[in-house]
Amino acid sequence: MKQFMDDDFLLETETAKKLYNTAAKDEPIYDYHCHLIPSQIAENKKFANLTEVWIGDGGYGDHYKWRMMRAFGIDESLITGSAEPYEKFLAWTKTVENLIGNPLYHWTHLELQRYFDIYEPLTLKTAPAIWEKANAMLATEELSVKGIFEKFNVYAVGTTDDPADSLEYHKAIAEGTAPIGKIKTKVIPSFRPDKALNINLPGFADYMGVLSKASGIQIDSVAALIRALENRVDFFASMGCRASDHALEYPPFRKAADAEIEGTFKKALAGGAVTKEEADGFKTKILTALAGMYKKHDIVMQFHIASIRNNNARMFKILGPDTGYDASHDQQISENLAALLNAMEDAGQLPKTVLYTLNNKDYYPLLTLMGCFQDNNSVAEGRKAIRGKMQLGSPWWFCDHRDGMEEQMKILGNIGMLSAFVGMLTDSRSFLSYPRHEYFRRILCNLLGGWVENGEFPADMEKMSEIVSNISFGNAKDYFN
Repeated sequence: MKQFMDDDFLLETETAKKLYNTAAKDEPIYDYHCHLIPSQIAENKKFANLTEVWIGDGGYGDHYKWRMMRAFGIDESLITGSAEPYEKFLAWTKTVENLIGNPLYHWTHLELQRYFDIYEPLTLKTAPAIWEKANAMLATEELSVKGIFEKFNVYAVGTTDDPADSLEYHKAIAEGTAPIGKIKTKVIPSFRPDKALNINLPGFADYMGVLSKASGIQIDSVAALIRALENRVDFFASMGCRASDHALEYPPFRKAADAEIEGTFKKALAGGAVTKEEADGFKTKILTALAGMYKKHDIVMQFHIASIRNNNARMFKILGPDTGYDASHDQQISENLAALLNAMEDAGQLPKTVLYTLNNKDYYPLLTLMGCFQDNNSVAEGRKAIRGKMQLGSPWWFCDHRDGMEEQMKILGNIGMLSAFVGMLTDSRSFLSYPRHEYFRRILCNLLGGWVENGEFPADMEKMSEIVSNISFGNAKDYFN
């Protein structure tokens, strides 16, 4: 029987162990998509206790954990409510004890091991001592934000930022004038213009006012909106932006006349209802225009597809969005996505693109479509070819577990180019999430090591180490930088 989560955790062969320890373990972390709060980075935040950093504060926190606590019958007062931090910690502990088969069990214990040097399982018996030791360590500089970045060799993080954001914290961090001081970690803004595209959702007209103020452009037409977005993309690029991000329930595509799109826009500004068809026409035009802006600045375009959000109306009224009431969608995506990518490519405006899905049924459609739009015009355009221009994003959200990671990498290996994969991200709101990169790297090394030991790939450790280190870090650095 193996020891619980020891040095060889998830590494089942000698080749896997060697690959992990020599080619993956010490690679830097490029967390190119996350939801960390820039002000907390700038302020070099320290966390008061495990509850604050694990469960969250009020309506902002880790809804992965919240969903499991609800599933175990924990009352909402102990999740997002006003209960005392220690009570919430004990409620999470009760949940953890019963999380067999869930990745949160492994993530929780990797965090205890890597941050707090605690190797015993979290149970109601061990909880009091773990609470005391972890909280004492959280009060030290070693586990301030800066200390965490240094401890885990975090090369860069890509935050998620609204186009109207001033990026004042990013500026202060880059200049070394924020309280956190000089740090090696690059804190990079990412352009997330969902509010400017969601013309059929409440708040669109109000947001046009916000974006007008930020850009200095009065947005009274579609052309003015595109100019305003270009103004903000230019600004984000000047601040080091390397990626954009779009949350798409499904890929929209509908060719509509400019006059119709203008009418739809004016109707939305006046507070009128916009149909799905009208919205799709508008979104197609804006997304295509944005793609050209991204390509101009070598900004990677990320599409997060196939989530159906805020499904519990009663809890949405109480807690708001992003509180654990979203789910995987089963929309058909191929026809629209093919047409959208083709429109961008036909205009010569398709940037580097990462496609994520919350439903693993989409891996085959996404991968086969990606193969139609890889970079093959570098010689004609007199430039270096883009390796892996079109990327299948790492398993996202509900797919982010051992089976999900193995499935995604196997399908990517079968249909695409696994060795060009840009690897793992946390997509997290928590500064304790960096061991998820270790979790991914162990699974990667175990998968590749098994293929070698099974005689499916040569036991060329130099080549294997190159592939592993590139997927762990090098590919992302080249792709996003």
